[in-house]
Amino acid sequence: MPHQKNSFSKNIIHFLLHLNTDIKLPRGVEILNPFAQSEVTKLVNKYYKKYYSEGEKRIFIFGINPGRLGSGITGISFTDPVNLLNDDGIRHTLPMKSELSSQFIHEMFKAYGGLNEFAKDFFLTSISPLGFIANGKNLNYYDTPEMQKKLKTFIVENMHLQIKCGAYSHIAICLGEGQNLKYFKTLNDEFKWFDRIIPLPHPRFVMQYKRKEKEKYINRYLETLISAKNLL
Repeated sequence: MPHQKNSFSKNIIHFLLHLNTDIKLPRGVEILNPFAQSEVTKLVNKYYKKYYSEGEKRIFIFGINPGRLGSGITGISFTDPVNLLNDDGIRHTLPMKSELSSQFIHEMFKAYGGLNEFAKDFFLTSISPLGFIANGKNLNYYDTPEMQKKLKTFIVENMHLQIKCGAYSHIAICLGEGQNLKYFKTLNDEFKWFDRIIPLPHPRFVMQYKRKEKEKYINRYLETLISAKNLL
């Protein structure tokens, strides 16, 4: 993928809309591919041109993989259809589903100073840019040894492509302090993508198990983001 000056949004849009979906998955597992829909293609273009058209590089923040109620619908990481319309100002006709992770992230955006400010320095993405479902429920890329084995090539190839879009190499942030972090660190040890990986609790964990302490976790996010930004 060519990297041109001031073309972060172009690089990301190209990356997302040209994902290779030819993956051999375990029986009963399906890919969540919102980019197959023409409306999502238009929304992705609008969103990234609106918020990521300036600058060449960002600090990348890696989640796990898209979920069926959030970016598995919109194609935009940690962004459900409700937040995409009400908070991000992107009109659409997608089903108005709400996702816990998206709610937390958008509250964090507001605390940071808004999505415009966040997007100047950070880019939200996932270790696996496509999500998966089995029996109608979300399935994480690491949920079974077979999934990890079958997806490694896909994940590694797309990590290389994502990084070429404009990732700073000295630092990355990982959302999830358990299996996502462990897998990410193992791959990073092998491929040396980033000098340092900083973990944060996953938004889903916070909203599902620590919601009464949500403000504390938002503050932890802000402290981590500001510290990372100060390293630029």
